[in-house]
Amino acid sequence: MRIALTGSSGKLGTVVARELRAAGHDVIGLDIVGQRGPGFVQVDLSDYGQVIDALAGVNDQHDGVDALVHLGAIPAPGLRSDVATFHNNMLSTFNVFWAAVRLGIHKIVYASSETVLGLPFDVPPPYIPVDEEYAARPESVYSLVKHLEEQLAIELVRWHPEISITALRFSNVMAPEDYAEFPFDEDATTRKWNLWGYIDARDGAQAVQRALENARAGFDRFIIAAADTVMTRSNDELVAEVFPGVPTTGDLGTNDTLLSIDKARRLLGYDPQHSWRDHR
Repeated sequence: MRIALTGSSGKLGTVVARELRAAGHDVIGLDIVGQRGPGFVQVDLSDYGQVIDALAGVNDQHDGVDALVHLGAIPAPGLRSDVATFHNNMLSTFNVFWAAVRLGIHKIVYASSETVLGLPFDVPPPYIPVDEEYAARPESVYSLVKHLEEQLAIELVRWHPEISITALRFSNVMAPEDYAEFPFDEDATTRKWNLWGYIDARDGAQAVQRALENARAGFDRFIIAAADTVMTRSNDELVAEVFPGVPTTGDLGTNDTLLSIDKARRLLGYDPQHSWRDHR
């Protein structure tokens, strides 16, 4: 496929671009910053005119795309003011989705976030492991936008049932060079904010590819995390210390992820291959 990739210069986007190209796809990167050259177009996603024009075709770069991967955003709460985060991320996602609809691009995969699950879990989750089955619990403006983006996608596919929009609720994205800081065993509360989860950027790219290949028409959401936690301490010990009284569903495993990836495994064929433990 020829795939437009917003946020192609970001931490996850650079890996997604590399892995999709290695799989044989033609990737057109769209970002406000990046290296000039084939396969990259500088675009301000908050400007609808630039977005639809870049997706429709750019001189000798391309004459239209088959699919869209949308990763472009202010990537976390607290990096900019709440108002700037809301305005940039909400407007950018609307522009990207709306341009795709208008251009007849029927396959969309985009970055939602683990934050919609209730991070930083100052209010404990309803149960552990968490999954996609309970209602969103945004606790920041950044997370609120991610929730609203999912609601936007739901309505767009209701209007256009032929479109597939997949929300990937990525955990905290890590690269191999980040693993020198692992594990975080000294204080269980240091990483309790996302149930001690993470995602290797290479497995994040795999999830994108599986969604492009396997997602059906309509909207769906998937938690995307590594298969393990950032701890060597056992899950039973961590949950008892930090979230006493929260119901658990089934065997938590010793260090298995507490951000359930069962749905992504089952419906997308997602199968994480990378762990910080491989770099110790």
